[in-house]
Amino acid sequence: MSIDRQVYKNKKKVKKKRKRILLWIIMPILLLIIGATAYGGFLYNKAESVMNKSYKPIDRDTKKANNVELENTSILFIGVDDSEKRKESGSSRSDALMLATFNKEEKSIKLLSIPRDSYVHIPEKDIYTKITHAHAYGGVKLTLETVEELLDVPVDYYVKMNFNAFIDVINALDGVKVDVPFTFSEQDSEDHAKAITLQKGLQELDGEQALAFARTRKIDSDIQRGLRQQQIFKAILAKGSSIKSITNYTDVMEAVGKNMSTDLTFDQMKSFISYIQAGSGINVESMSLKGSDSYIDHVYYYQLDEDALEETKTKLKDHLNGTSTANTTENK
Repeated sequence: MSIDRQVYKNKKKVKKKRKRILLWIIMPILLLIIGATAYGGFLYNKAESVMNKSYKPIDRDTKKANNVELENTSILFIGVDDSEKRKESGSSRSDALMLATFNKEEKSIKLLSIPRDSYVHIPEKDIYTKITHAHAYGGVKLTLETVEELLDVPVDYYVKMNFNAFIDVINALDGVKVDVPFTFSEQDSEDHAKAITLQKGLQELDGEQALAFARTRKIDSDIQRGLRQQQIFKAILAKGSSIKSITNYTDVMEAVGKNMSTDLTFDQMKSFISYIQAGSGINVESMSLKGSDSYIDHVYYYQLDEDALEETKTKLKDHLNGTSTANTTENK
């Protein structure tokens, strides 16, 4: 095989990996667009109706105007634990946080995962605690304000989903196939201890099982937990892009609509999808916040490395201001 041919094949593989990284971020939005494309007007109209019901803008100073065309912007993805047990013990906490910044001119995206136990300042309360508590204290608005203060960049939009959406979407797809790397037991969505047991190996998981796989934290680290969540979302996309039944698509849309809120309009969502599906040449950098385990008054926290945090802030600012050099990172 010639060197040029091998280089061409390698480039194609890189592009495919880039797309996989991008697609799982906006899983619910993409599934809706796929459904609309596959079945025409009926599902398109239903998708628009469902997403309009999920539209919940928040009154805040840093909110961008509702421009339809994509420009340099940022979106915070919030996964929330609002089980009945959690509601009884107080307001729901954010269980997963990820900031995505988009640079239109560079055709690049930076993805930053924020560990839920990160020790941060909560501005409205003027206290230092885990970033997961920001949502319990002040919902999406305070979570956005906390992330903006932590990273010193504006957060333009948000997408919030709860565990029910996660479970319902997977059940609507009749399960997803996942390679479980170890045998373990985990609580279910109702917080019943060790209600779910998964054996090591490739298998089909229903919604409850997939949630247990994605949320377990005691067997490894928050970093590995984030990778497992990405694995699940990729499995959802693989199944979602291959389903043929209009009933499945309808059920997926209903599941998303009931359990998601966002301040992105339907037209803006379509703009993001078009940006990603344009595909070729999009550079993606996956980022994480460096830190170390810490105990304060016998409570565990993830203590962020200040020097590394400053470097992250600079990267994000430069990316949003159009002054960065895009990097490509592959998720393997």
